[in-house]
Amino acid sequence: MSTRAEENYLKAIYKLSEMAKPKHDRESATVPTNAIAQEMHTSAASVTDMIQRLSDKHLVDYEKYRGVSLTETGRNLAIQLLRRHRLWEVLLVEKLGFAWNEVHDLAEELEHVESPELTDRLDTFLGSPKFDPHGDPIPNAEGKFTLRQQVPLTDLLPETLAVVVGVREHSSPFLNHLDEIGVAIHKEICVRERFSYDDSMRVDIDGELRTISGKVARNILVKPKPVMK
Repeated sequence: MSTRAEENYLKAIYKLSEMAKPKHDRESATVPTNAIAQEMHTSAASVTDMIQRLSDKHLVDYEKYRGVSLTETGRNLAIQLLRRHRLWEVLLVEKLGFAWNEVHDLAEELEHVESPELTDRLDTFLGSPKFDPHGDPIPNAEGKFTLRQQVPLTDLLPETLAVVVGVREHSSPFLNHLDEIGVAIHKEICVRERFSYDDSMRVDIDGELRTISGKVARNILVKPKPVMK
């Protein structure tokens, strides 16, 4: 059994590991303890104490001066947490009418309800969704993710039509900003002009021109639409 705090650490380590590992590498990458402290908004000493607890439970491996990696058991637990979290987000948005900027904290609470039967029934009720309201892939019961072609908006070639499929940041201020400029999952978007002095760009969103910053563009994930011949 693991505590809620331990589960939160496992999920954070998994997230950082996925960001650090080479593409298509199935093994967990090593994560520095200072990166974990930054992600968890806590001190290095607190991270050290938690890593020791997780190591005692064989959920992580720790190498001095290198960092932390998830064991197979720890990785599987983190993936199941993500599965529950993202399924609850789908329920909250699609069935209960919450906005996409309102569900993260609620799902953070609900994800710790550990009932495989409840999770499976929730998945069935929702029609086994592959992605959550923020475009993140939902692992299935076997821990497998659905992959798709996607790139940051900053990588989109000018005049290439694309569809918004996800966001990298889930904070309410960021999602509120996207609402204000008309960016949402499934919206069509096209880069019309780039400005090198500040990495901002002018984009066409469903026929309306908007100027967005480079920081915002880096956190929007898009799927280019095929060119019709």
